[in-house]
Amino acid sequence: MKSVLKVCSLQTNEDVNNIRTAISNNLGVIACEINRDKGEVCVVYDDFFVRHENLIQSIEDSGYTVL
Repeated sequence: MKSVLKVCSLQTNEDVNNIRTAISNNLGVIACEINRDKGEVCVVYDDFFVRHENLIQSIEDSGYTVL
């Protein structure tokens, strides 16, 4: 599966690293691309291991808001 998530307050490289770490801690994530300028996180994952809601929760647990 592929999901594109809009994330608020994605401004610095530290934000990008925090989100990348939060996403990559989920079993089943294959790839993650973060566009800081657009505030988008594109995640390719195996939905057998992880659900869309788990990805959103991981980002929100790191202190960011997903639209």
